[in-house]
Amino acid sequence: MIVPVVLSLGLMAGAIPVNSVFAQQANQAQISKKWNERANVPLFVKERIADKFSASTPSNALAYLEKNAVKTGIKNPGKNLKVKGVEKDELGMTHVRFHQSINGLNVEGAEMIVHFNEDNEVVSVNGRINQTITDDAVDTAASLSSDAALRVALSDVNAPKELTYEPTADLVVYPFEGENHTAYKVNVNFMGDEPGNWFVFVDAKTGAVIDKYNGLMHAEEMKTQKGAGKGVHGDHREIHITQVKESGTGTKFALADYAHKNLEGIFTYDAKNDNNASNDTLYVGNSAAFVGDYDRAAVDAHYNSEKVYDYFLNEHGRNSLDGKGMAIVSRVHYGQNYNNASWNGRWMTYGDGDGEFFISLSAGLDVAAHEMTHGVITHSANLVYRHQPGALNESFADVFGALVDDDDWEIGEDIMAPAAKADGVTRLRSLSDPNSVVVSNPQRAAYGSGVYPAHMDEYYPMPTSVDNGGVHVNSSIPNHAAYLIGEEIGRQKLGQIYYRALTVYLTPNSEFSDARRAIVQSAIDLYGEGSDEEAAVNAGFDAVGIY
Repeated sequence: MIVPVVLSLGLMAGAIPVNSVFAQQANQAQISKKWNERANVPLFVKERIADKFSASTPSNALAYLEKNAVKTGIKNPGKNLKVKGVEKDELGMTHVRFHQSINGLNVEGAEMIVHFNEDNEVVSVNGRINQTITDDAVDTAASLSSDAALRVALSDVNAPKELTYEPTADLVVYPFEGENHTAYKVNVNFMGDEPGNWFVFVDAKTGAVIDKYNGLMHAEEMKTQKGAGKGVHGDHREIHITQVKESGTGTKFALADYAHKNLEGIFTYDAKNDNNASNDTLYVGNSAAFVGDYDRAAVDAHYNSEKVYDYFLNEHGRNSLDGKGMAIVSRVHYGQNYNNASWNGRWMTYGDGDGEFFISLSAGLDVAAHEMTHGVITHSANLVYRHQPGALNESFADVFGALVDDDDWEIGEDIMAPAAKADGVTRLRSLSDPNSVVVSNPQRAAYGSGVYPAHMDEYYPMPTSVDNGGVHVNSSIPNHAAYLIGEEIGRQKLGQIYYRALTVYLTPNSEFSDARRAIVQSAIDLYGEGSDEEAAVNAGFDAVGIY
């Protein structure tokens, strides 16, 4: 029985020489490698003598590419490129971004950018292009429907019934392993024990899965990874988390974000519904998906902290609350039925609310921005927290709260409990219409009309023993000035002016009139004396009686 097998193997070996087999495999691998390289060619052209055009437009960018097809390697750019977008930056440069395409379908991953300087000269071109497209005949007709491709993708990644959002299926040309495939690029995102942000490429002719990858990063790829969670209102959040290993329990996931350069981190702690900070622990879950009911307040605190950090960094170049990269710390589930959120000089604390007036206070992006701005104030003007300086402290926190959560000019609309809303209390304060909100605290209301003031004629003369001299109530007067200014010049300019006033001019004891002067001078610094911005600031403060 053994001999025939040996003879058969010998015959097979003799029929196909071993060296020939290995040579064919090596040759095929080399061909595939070269093809893959040509399907993803890096391009960077920097012009020494720039071509000047009448304007920095997509049509002129294409004219440049037509003229320089040999240099760039793009054949027939007018036919094979589609405009993706045009952006102009703070230096006056214009960047025209193109998709490479064939028969109207985008070639996956193939984009190039033409860069104009402020004089409408093309100074450089860069990107990645697929140079096999012009050589290979690509049949871009689809035999498979997008719905069928979606069903294939959902099955292939074992997606649960509940998805984070509606999946998408876009027809593209997908270069993969030596061939340009016509395929559906299906994006499926879901929660669960193993959350996924899957991109699945389904052959538009056969229905086979060509390739797939999970867009959620994993811990072995970087220290901080992406996780997912569900917020207080059921919103699905993408958050940065970190794997931790606890003795006897294996790998867990912490709400600890180390993803930001020169920032110590963003951390969210569980206060465990008591008032003792020494019992607080870093919020840890068993999976990268924080979807339990108890998780929701922590998810929103963690998510909102990153949003506010990004705002101050991107809009004002400020790295964290102190401008030096200090850790951003939130503590959730503080106390029992605790109806407040606060900044204690070191971290933010969020109560869960009593369920009658407030729900979990971490649910509000504007609330998070408000509390974190208190941290910025501590490390800049350090406005004393009483009377007018304290009201300015509250006002600047409200203004930046409304700038970060820019859907409206209200504060606290996302933290009001159903019972409070039923009673007509739908937000804490309104910058646009302060008088529309009732001062719900009867001790404070006794010193004025019973609604939040919009003008100095309506000022509440409270003693220090009541609301620290009216810091939460009288703040609505400069709040309304900010709203009027913002409506005139826009939120972005308002933010630039107010940030400069806060960090350059205001001092701990500044009062309303000092704030006006600081804000007017900031408008002059940024936009010039006699500018529309200066006029808008003066008009806003005139309207509320602050001189």
